This record gives sequence, C-alpha cells and structure tokens, in this order.
Amino acid sequence: MFIEKALSFSAATFAPMHYVSVENLTKSFGVKPLFSNITFHINEGDKIAIIAKNGSGKSTLLKILSGQDVADSGKVWIHKDVTVALFEQEPKFNEQLSILDNIFHAEHPVVKAIRDYELALETPDDDGTLLSEALVKMDELNAWDFDTKVKQILGKLNIHHLNQEVKSLSGGQRKRVALAQTLIDIGFEHKHVLLIMDEPTNHLDVEMVEWLEHYLNQEKITLLLVTHDRYFLDAVCNNIWEIDGSTITFYKGDYETYMEQKAARLESDQASIDKARNLYRKELEWMRKQPKARTTKSKSRQDNFYEVEAKAKQRIEDNKVSLQMKMNRLGGKIAELKKVYQAFGEKVILRGFDYTFSKGERLGIIGKNGAGKSTFLQILQGLKQPDSGKVNIGDTIVFGNFSQQGLEIKEDMRVIEYVKNIAENFPMAKGGSLSAAQFLELFLFTPEQQYTYLSKLSGGEKKRLQLLVVLFRNPNFLILDEPTNDLDLPTLGVLERFLSDFAGCLLIVSHDRYFMDRLVDHLFVFEGQGVITDFPGNYSDYRIWEKTRERNEQVKGSALSAPEPAPVPQQATAEPRAKKKLSFKEQKELEQLEQDMPALEKEKEEIAVKMGSTMPYEELQVLSKRAVEIAGLLEAKELRWLELSE
Repeated sequence: MFIEKALSFSAATFAPMHYVSVENLTKSFGVKPLFSNITFHINEGDKIAIIAKNGSGKSTLLKILSGQDVADSGKVWIHKDVTVALFEQEPKFNEQLSILDNIFHAEHPVVKAIRDYELALETPDDDGTLLSEALVKMDELNAWDFDTKVKQILGKLNIHHLNQEVKSLSGGQRKRVALAQTLIDIGFEHKHVLLIMDEPTNHLDVEMVEWLEHYLNQEKITLLLVTHDRYFLDAVCNNIWEIDGSTITFYKGDYETYMEQKAARLESDQASIDKARNLYRKELEWMRKQPKARTTKSKSRQDNFYEVEAKAKQRIEDNKVSLQMKMNRLGGKIAELKKVYQAFGEKVILRGFDYTFSKGERLGIIGKNGAGKSTFLQILQGLKQPDSGKVNIGDTIVFGNFSQQGLEIKEDMRVIEYVKNIAENFPMAKGGSLSAAQFLELFLFTPEQQYTYLSKLSGGEKKRLQLLVVLFRNPNFLILDEPTNDLDLPTLGVLERFLSDFAGCLLIVSHDRYFMDRLVDHLFVFEGQGVITDFPGNYSDYRIWEKTRERNEQVKGSALSAPEPAPVPQQATAEPRAKKKLSFKEQKELEQLEQDMPALEKEKEEIAVKMGSTMPYEELQVLSKRAVEIAGLLEAKELRWLELSE
C-alpha cells in the first residue's frame, strides 16, 4: 500500500476536484479483517460521516488517509494541492510547552506574529516594548483579520490562560485545545483542506457544539468525520458511509434518510439471501449425487455451487432490539429529598433542595461543568452524605449506575466470564430468560468477541460492556452519567430502544441532544450556586426557550422596546415561589392551549407520514408549507403555555 501526492490530478481535470482517491484498500488487526478491498473518492466540498461499530476500523481508516498508519494493501492518492489535517480522539502535545506554544506551533509569519502578540498581552511588560513590536508586526502582515478568527475560536472553546502548561490540563481541556489547534492550523493559509475529525464533540457542551456546527458550515473545507452526535452529523454532513462486515456502503442524505435506505437495503439483501438458500438446497442435493470424476460442465456447476453456498450462509445482523425486562418491583415510595444543602467552601451545589421522584420518571440533567451534577447523583444514591437535609430512598429501589469512571476490572478475564460472575441469566417480563451469552449478543458482542480478554477490548467496547453490566443487574432506577461518550451509533440505537421500553425511573446526564430528546420528559438545569431549574420539556425545547429568553433580554436592554420577560420554568428549591392566580380569561386560554398543542402535534406527525410517501410535487409543497406553519405555532403556543402554567 502506498500514499502518493497525485501530481497528475488538477482542478481542470475534475469538477469538483478529486481530493482523495482510494482503491482496493485492505487492513486487518491481527486475524480480524477491518475492511477489505474498499474503493472510494472524496471530492472537494464533500461532508462525509463514517458510521460503524466500535472495532470496525473507523479510526484506523482516518489515520491511513492522514498518513499516520499504513494499510496491508491498496492505493491512496491525495491531490498535490490538498492539505490533510487530522483531529484525533487522543490529542498529542509537547507536554513541556504552554497552550500558546502548542497552538501556534506552525512556522508561518502570520502565525508567529499572532503568537508574539498574544504572548505580549499575557506577559508583564513595564515599558510596553514587547507589545509595541508585536503591534507593528501585526500591522505589517495584515494579521488582524486572522487574529479576530483566532480569538473567536479560543473564546468559544473556553480556552484562556494561554501560558498554562498543557501537562496540567484535564482531559476535556486537552480535547478543546487540540480542536482549537486544528481549526487554527487549517485556517491561516491553506486553500484546499481535507479536515478529518474523530469524535470532535466529546467534552464539548451544547453551546460549543452548536458553534462548531456553524463554523464548519461557513468554512470552505472538505470534511470526513466520525461522530456519535446525530444532530451534529445532520447539521454538517450530507453523506454517510457505513463500514460493516469489512465492506463500505455509501448513503446520501441525513441520518434519518440513512436509516430508511439501510432498512430497504437489508430487506433487499435478505430477499437475495433467501433466494440463494432455496437454490443452495437444490444444488446441494445435486452435488451429493455427482460421481467423483466430473466433466468440465459439472466442474463449472460445482464452482458456481460454492458461490451460492457463500451467499446462502450470509447472516444479516438486525440491531432492532425490543427487550421487555422483568424489572424489580417498584413500591409506592421512590426517592425523596428534603431541604438538602451541599457546599464546598463558598461554592454552593444544593441550596435547600426539595424534590420527590415518582414512578416511571424520565429526567434529564444538564448544566455547566462544575455546577454539581455528579455530586447530586452521589447524594441521591447515598454514596455521599449532604451537609444537611434528608434523602429518603424507597425500600424496593435498586439503583443502576453508569458512571464516567469506566469499567471496574479487578482481574483480567474473558468477557463471558465477567458477565457470568454477575448472573447466569437475565429474566424477561413475559417469562423465560436470556443467557449471559444471548444478552451479550443483544449488545453486539459476537460469540467470538465474548471470549476476548477484557484487557484486549477497545475503549468503546469497554464502555459497551460497562453499560451491559449495569443493565444485567436488573435495576429499577437507572442513572446514566454521559452514557453516549465513546459509544458507536449502532450501540446507541440498541440502548435507546432498550431505554424506551424501560418501565422504571430513568435519570440521564448528557450533552447528547438527540439521545436526551428521545428519552426524557423534563430537565433539571444546574445553573450554579445552588440554583436548579425544573424545565418541563426535552433538550431541544429547553434550547428554544433559552434562545427566546436571550433574544427578549437583548431587546429589553435596548431603548427601543421592553417586551414582557420570557416565561421562567419552575425552580426545584426549598421555598417555591408563590403562584399568581390566573384570571378567568387566562384560565380559558390555558385550557385551549392544552387542546391545541396535542392537535398540532398529531397533524405534524400525519404530515410527516404523508411527506414520506410518493405524491405530486404541488401537494408536497403545500404540506411542506403547512409543516413550517405548525412548527411556528407550536413554538409560540408552548412558550405561552409555559408562561401561564408558571
């Protein structure tokens, strides 16, 4: 295998320009084939997402294209004018240098001028000589426009104190510095850039992810990425490539379109396999009747038999799982927190917090890092005692805790042995049970993988096993702390379907908007200093409300107008606010809203079904226009409902 800069390629030859051409690429990990004889092209302006199970070779493929790994065989051509930039899951830095020196490492006059200018701003300089010289250099090179972009990148990714050494940074800080370094590197001079990104949204909060979506869309770059964030994928990509069974399949469109096209392809493949199996049975009977000495004609039919046999013995994995677990019984009392107070020095986490959990509660928790989300989870489970207040847990409650600490491994053993040490079987709601091996297959561990040693598992596979172990203990109150990090999209699909059917209480801490939207009914928003807001809706509802509130505050701050303040969700605190009594007219309006919103939601669903079928273009236009109207009406009515219900 070799990578070469394809000098023969030119923009005039291809429209759009071929950035990368790959032919018959093959790579194995030990005896396990990752991909075999795959061929593809990446053109200028393509925005491609790669989907595959963990261990299928996604990251390996990215490293091969960036020149950091080599394939077993095949060819990779890269256009001579194209610069390839790789953003990795595990960033590599010069640990002895500062953030500033790592970010501005490129030997380029503009980069050097900005580095010296930023250094002068952070370095005490009594006579101002350093700053004066830096300003002159910035003017000479006309570097101010790019400096503005640099400041935007650093500010949006919350990167400050540039003189700090990178070896002192946390994992999340290192990831953000690496992202800033990559975006700055590709921005200062390269006209043709292929940006390769491996899970860029890990350790970013939702505001950072939304900013990155906007940034990647406005920059003229070609993009190839691996991500588990489906909203991010839809926002920045228009092609999805799936690696499955050592082959690659190409889909155009968003994630929903990919799911539809994949379902149709699997159905077609299954029909083809069924046909091959029927033919295989007939040909097998013929093979058994043939004498040992075969004619040329029978030899040809024999060769064809082996092709039919291979096709007939294919197996299509169906990850659409429906699992009704026999959950431990939930009693009348779930969990009750009374006037709970927790602080670390002057930093208040909980301030007289009151809340009573109910059966089947599906709660999401969001907030800035350091606001106290993890401390709250520890107090709820009795792993930490609060400074004051009471936490009463029902006698029947069995917590299942998926934490960020990872898999607890006391000794190295095979995967199947590790699970059997917990239980041999998993009870089902309608009777019967699943064996440990069957449960492992449900969560995409093949029979071969079940005999892999824990130490040989990838990071994503260990996360998947950790999740499986939590569920295998059969809890009735699940607590999932950032469960989507390092999980691949096929596993996330299995997990979401499992949790959708879960009858117990569910509490999720996550920055994954898609995951939260599917599974939670309301949110605890940790705003800092003990303020916890109970928001009645999912993650997307909250972001719409938050942006509306921000717009209203901006308008209110101007001299032109002063609109009514945005509706404020309920605060879960020790002393709830006194509610203003509704007038007769407002009460009627509230009742009408509660009738209108479900009707609009139903109409929205009906339109979505109709638009998915074949119809004349004129009818499609009418439906599309009505869908937009409904979205606007629902947003307005939901905001008004929030205001009145408060």
